[in-house]
Amino acid sequence: MIHVITAIVLWSSLGVVIRLSGMDVLPLIFYAALISSILSGAIIVLLNLRKDINCRSLFPLLILAPVSLINTFTFFYAYKHTSIANAVITHYTAPVFVAFLAPLILRERFTFKTLIAATIAMAGLWIMLGFSPKEFIDALLRKDENSLAIASGLFSGLAYAFVVIIIRALTVNHHPVVMTFVQNSLITAGLLLLLSPPIPFKANLEGINIYAVLIMGVVHSTIAPVLYFHGMKTVTAQRGALIGYLEPVFSIILGVLFLKEIIDLKAAIGGALVLLSGYMTIKKRKD
Repeated sequence: MIHVITAIVLWSSLGVVIRLSGMDVLPLIFYAALISSILSGAIIVLLNLRKDINCRSLFPLLILAPVSLINTFTFFYAYKHTSIANAVITHYTAPVFVAFLAPLILRERFTFKTLIAATIAMAGLWIMLGFSPKEFIDALLRKDENSLAIASGLFSGLAYAFVVIIIRALTVNHHPVVMTFVQNSLITAGLLLLLSPPIPFKANLEGINIYAVLIMGVVHSTIAPVLYFHGMKTVTAQRGALIGYLEPVFSIILGVLFLKEIIDLKAAIGGALVLLSGYMTIKKRKD
């Protein structure tokens, strides 16, 4: 469990680093994945893990890479275009999604408490956002940047729920470093092949904080995933999502300290309800 906790604490600095990088979302994802691919590839060679890489055993990872890319893009977009608090709290609706999906996919237990938690989470979101569902939809139709970013954060929560479940299913049979290498290599290759012109030539390097990009590649895209994949071998999907609730707490604190963001009363109350819902959803039951 300590590996998962360490990974989550490292990821909590992601929002601050994204803001400091000065780079658009897709180029940032590309370069972070590229750095991670090179680093994890070197580790595979040094640890002689090449025997663990074969097309048949790694085929399931082809599912993880695109889902992870969707999760990363939507989460990064939210970080770039709304407050750290809005981005990270909407993203961490994921445990509620996990609670509904895990019983269907992994046959983990489902309880009535999940329904109560989901209701609390939705109430918390609307309190935090400060407007009704209709007003939110109207804002989306107007292409309001903050509302689009919040919607992106919610979608990243759904994508992250699938990531947690897929990782829980795959970590039993795959080495964490190999999973990290394959995932980031596929993301790097996919961005190169699917986007035109290629990502490296789309990035404007003026005003880029190269240290922030390197930190993302080494810390957030390599060290944290390896620790997380390793820890998830012995942690259930729902318990892993519960531990993940350390991230929004630390992320918001770092946003206040380094980006001078202000957390108003509505955000505090709504965010607390969302976090409470996740705790209720995944808390180990005494029965």
